[in-house]
Amino acid sequence: MTIRLNDANLSQIAAKPGYDRAALTGGIVHFGLGNFHRAHQAVYLDRLMNLGQGHDFAIIGAGVMPSDARMREALAAQDNLYTVVEQSAEASEPRVIGAMIDYLPAADAAAIVGQLADPATKIASLTITEGGYFIDANTGHFDPTHPAIAADGANPDAPKTVFGMLVAGLKARRAEGTPPFTVMCCDNIPHNGVVTREAVVETARLSDPELADWIAANVAFPNGMVDRITPATSDRERAMIRDDFGIADDCPVFAEDFIQWVLEDNFPEGRPALEEVGVEFVADVTPWELMKIRILNGGHAVIAYPSGLMDIHFVHEGMENPLVRAFLDKLEADEIIPAVPPVPGTDLNAYYAKVAERCANPKIGDTIRRLCLDGSNRQPKFIVPTINDRLAQGLSVDGLALESALWCRYCAGVTDSGAVIEPNDPNWDRLTAAANAAKADPGAWLGMADIYGVTGADPRFAQPFAKWLGMLWQDGTAATLTAYLKG
Repeated sequence: MTIRLNDANLSQIAAKPGYDRAALTGGIVHFGLGNFHRAHQAVYLDRLMNLGQGHDFAIIGAGVMPSDARMREALAAQDNLYTVVEQSAEASEPRVIGAMIDYLPAADAAAIVGQLADPATKIASLTITEGGYFIDANTGHFDPTHPAIAADGANPDAPKTVFGMLVAGLKARRAEGTPPFTVMCCDNIPHNGVVTREAVVETARLSDPELADWIAANVAFPNGMVDRITPATSDRERAMIRDDFGIADDCPVFAEDFIQWVLEDNFPEGRPALEEVGVEFVADVTPWELMKIRILNGGHAVIAYPSGLMDIHFVHEGMENPLVRAFLDKLEADEIIPAVPPVPGTDLNAYYAKVAERCANPKIGDTIRRLCLDGSNRQPKFIVPTINDRLAQGLSVDGLALESALWCRYCAGVTDSGAVIEPNDPNWDRLTAAANAAKADPGAWLGMADIYGVTGADPRFAQPFAKWLGMLWQDGTAATLTAYLKG
């Protein structure tokens, strides 16, 4: 028998919340209710609520884009309940998550701003993707001239962006004498609190410089490192939740059993006691952030592009390919891990071993295409800084140059077998043109200053890049990996 997920049917589901959802009150407004948030922050809160704590920190979701309407409708039909299935290589464990009590639509900015202004709201959190922060690729800083931001600057009382809404909520609290909420970024970007602070302050400055200065002086923006592999949900996952666990859930999330959150403890108006359920609170998150971004996220790129070029579909299948796995192991050991500063209480080699184990988990169903997505935004964050650090120390970047060449070759839009690679980046047309031009002139790729800065012109990087790219076109991915592994 299949049970339709909603409050009325919870008593029939074994893996249900162990707390009274009717007694929860909202304390967190969260922007971006995608799979990662629902399998990460919301899971930690659900665990805490099951301990009888944090019941005044329930999540009130806030739509970001018009496209969020479909998710909002699906969750509303389930009383904002959904199932997270945690998957190890050996087992799959479902858990119904009840930490969210409402989901405000993107079209109703007034309701979102009103909730932000409510004194009960202590935290505004965000998972709006790495590309959602209006970063100018040339400067690396927030772009207040972006049309969407400029529109909010001109119409601050009718905001449409996340940052405009945050500014409006803080403006209302200041006018009412209510202390400001903490803004907690949960996106996978370096120094995410610093990045979010700049976006909020500079958005405010467009319409009210005095308010901008007040925000800069009074609002907390803690940095955090978040980690959990969470693939997209498809009909495959909806069928699995129905067939394997008897739950009719239109919004399930399947995730690995590993989860990590390291967070700076800067919450002036209070926070849930998340340390009770495994969140690490630290004074400075930078060491953990660098470790994760370089070893895990950089490692994902190392797996992604050779696998994509060899028509490998799933990440665990890439890890089963001896060339891909050996390339990952060698590049991590030789160039990536040595560029990661020490992390308190952490063995970097053991951390990498866990990363490799996670990527090899066959239950997750994570796709190579997902790892290949949005390289124009990810490579400058996850790969290029490691290249720069090694060049500054006079060290080899031969393997990182191969990774960059593989990304270039992937963006040419066709695999080694001749299969078409469908657009997989917001800048796909530009990347494809540059990648095909680079077949004859590697500088056509390395000249993208928003990706490589001055690094593309450094012969210590440009020469091995050109060597590997030529070999990829002439001999193919497998032969090129073999040549690299032979040294």
